[in-house]
Amino acid sequence: MAAAAMSEDPGLLRNLVQRRAVLVALVIFSVILLAALLAPWIAPASPARMSVRARLSPPLGHYLLGADAFGRDVLSRLLYAGRISLLIGLGTALVSTAAGIVIGLAAGFFRRLDAPLSRLIDAMMAFPDILLAIALVAVLGGSVANVVLALSIVYTPRIARIVRAATLVIRELPFVEAGRALGSSDLSIMIWHILPNIVSPVTVQATFIFAYAMLAEAGLSFLGVGVDPSIPTWGTMINEGRQYIDQALYLILFPGIAISLAVLSLQLIGDGLRDALDPRLAKDV
Repeated sequence: MAAAAMSEDPGLLRNLVQRRAVLVALVIFSVILLAALLAPWIAPASPARMSVRARLSPPLGHYLLGADAFGRDVLSRLLYAGRISLLIGLGTALVSTAAGIVIGLAAGFFRRLDAPLSRLIDAMMAFPDILLAIALVAVLGGSVANVVLALSIVYTPRIARIVRAATLVIRELPFVEAGRALGSSDLSIMIWHILPNIVSPVTVQATFIFAYAMLAEAGLSFLGVGVDPSIPTWGTMINEGRQYIDQALYLILFPGIAISLAVLSLQLIGDGLRDALDPRLAKDV
């Protein structure tokens, strides 16, 4: 969606990079993304290879970022963990956005569906995100796909609420009435008249959900209810390293920095997109 918005407005990317904070965030997130994608080629060792002799080796020795309690290279695990953490964040953003658009369009366009769907959205948003995610993962199981599904259910109401609010306004505009007068079907009106006009707010919210999902996954893994502990994620690395915090602080320091940088950069990118896509804020960009 972000790529589509940029292709429609060539000045969008230029407006984004004019803000130093957004430019720095784009660079940081690009580096994190490239490092995760290139992990099989740039990681110094296999993330699962153990060495008893290297157990809890400090950083800047044979292992650049040290070794964990099983003698596994922290740098290699950090790179491979980024692949899973980013995958969960991206998957959650895509699934929740798609589901939220469908629910929001249905609630905002069809009056008879508005009340029940709105009550469902309100009921889901009444639960704290992390508690609902824990309950869903406990029911579904702790695989990557199930974590994505659980977090998507948690964050779908955020998108649905935004889409519903925008649809309620757009459906009353003259060009929608003109489409009806020309005989366009409801599905055609929603796809060709309403959906293009809600891309901007949905794109911004999807960026935030990407960041929220990464934080939520780290929280779930830290609590021991996330993905399988044998699968490295930044959250599982922190969970494994917390019992050695007194003698090997770096075990939680490096994955914590990675999560912080990824989430902060996504939040700044989302703020930049919001300002660039909102005409009322364009003068401030």
